[in-house]
Amino acid sequence: MAVKKLAVVMDPISAINIKKDTSFAMMLEAQRRGYEIHYVEQKDMSIDNGLALASSKSIRVTDKQAQYYEVLSEQEITLGDMSVILMRKDPPFDSEFLYATHILELAEKAGALVVNKPQALRDFNEKLFTALYPQFIPDTLVTTKKSDFKAFHAKHKDIICKPLDGMGGTSIFRVSEDGTNLGVISEVLTDNGKKHAMVQRYMPEIKQGDKRILLVDCEVIPYCLARLPAANETRGNLAAGGSGEPQQVNDEDMKVAAAIAKDMPDRGILFVGLDMIGNKVTEINITSPTCVREIEAAYPINICGKLFDAIEKRL
Repeated sequence: MAVKKLAVVMDPISAINIKKDTSFAMMLEAQRRGYEIHYVEQKDMSIDNGLALASSKSIRVTDKQAQYYEVLSEQEITLGDMSVILMRKDPPFDSEFLYATHILELAEKAGALVVNKPQALRDFNEKLFTALYPQFIPDTLVTTKKSDFKAFHAKHKDIICKPLDGMGGTSIFRVSEDGTNLGVISEVLTDNGKKHAMVQRYMPEIKQGDKRILLVDCEVIPYCLARLPAANETRGNLAAGGSGEPQQVNDEDMKVAAAIAKDMPDRGILFVGLDMIGNKVTEINITSPTCVREIEAAYPINICGKLFDAIEKRL
């Protein structure tokens, strides 16, 4: 029987926290299933006369903090020869990320299953993706105009302003009723009217957490991670100092998540991190969703097992 080969495109493995790293959890599950694991950084990929290649490190992983991976060999691989490629490079979605999706599309055409689909990664910005589900989102505006920021603030009094290409809560601003700094915030986020930015109605439900709900194939994982803001913060992102509280997904959120989950497989998207505040969707993350390890540590569920079941159905 042919050896199953997995390539994982990710940020430097030497810098991860294995207690919180979802890509690492995926590699552990793949190893349990007998995959040969190849670790690849985005910069290691190349194209030679239409052939997608990568300089890879074949690795063994172990769930021990002291020495959690071992490099077995280094080699040049043809990405199309991989059984599966997981694209797990963290945002921002910059030019290099865009080029990487084109390389991965060549690998896909050569026979590898790429998760999530490269075309989907290009097509669906994690914040703009929500516009396809207006019935589930808070009042939201995407614009380049300072006057639009001001009109939106006049309507809602308390708003959140954020860039379209950020992650981890970077450059997210709350502007309350007095409107302090709204002008300069709009100028910075839009680069003085040259770039689009997003403005949303502030939701006080953030105090109960920004919930990360995971979708695998078309299934909603019944447990989520509520990311609670630190004191004097409006952002629940763990990278911004928030704390995580695993909990069950409530019935109302489950209905919203299920309505979105059913559309994902047809788009080539097998793994999604849905962000919800209250019962409203604020982001649909498909580049490198996280929070698997925190949820699996709290509940008897193997999320990565479900993901690889979905993957292997398609091999």
